[in-house]
Amino acid sequence: MDKIKDTRSFMRVTHRYLGYFLAGIMAVYSLSGILLVYRDTDFLKSEKKYEKNIAANLTEKELKKELKMKGLEVEKTEGSILYFKQGTYDSATGKAKYTKKELPFVLDKMVSLHKSQSKDAISPLSVFFGVSLFFFVISSFWMFNPKTKAFKRGIRFTIAGLIVSLILLFI
Repeated sequence: MDKIKDTRSFMRVTHRYLGYFLAGIMAVYSLSGILLVYRDTDFLKSEKKYEKNIAANLTEKELKKELKMKGLEVEKTEGSILYFKQGTYDSATGKAKYTKKELPFVLDKMVSLHKSQSKDAISPLSVFFGVSLFFFVISSFWMFNPKTKAFKRGIRFTIAGLIVSLILLFI
């Protein structure tokens, strides 16, 4: 193992090995992040048909929650059957027939990893990953001697990146 003599060598060594350790998860997070950009489209999604027995006499809001469909809107009602863009729901029997566009299983799992919440079992991994990325930001300033041209150029790129990020946040 590399010798750690000072803060600079600690940052460089830790940056290197943490980077190797997290390479796989960074690949997954980057791909799932790219997929999330296109979540409002049907990119890579396929249509799946469902038939489900749920509670009878649900309201539109309850039906939306039960079927986990954000854009569900009842277009018409004939007797006890509610028609919506993706399918039908018989409020008398509770039988729902509908279609959903979904990502393939592996891609869906990658996206759910990216969107984890504090209640999810995977949330500690997300926090660890976030803290590690923040460490990469901080430790990168110890990669070069502050007196070098590369360091000074790096600071300019850092400032440019911050400015572009702020502009994108507020437009």
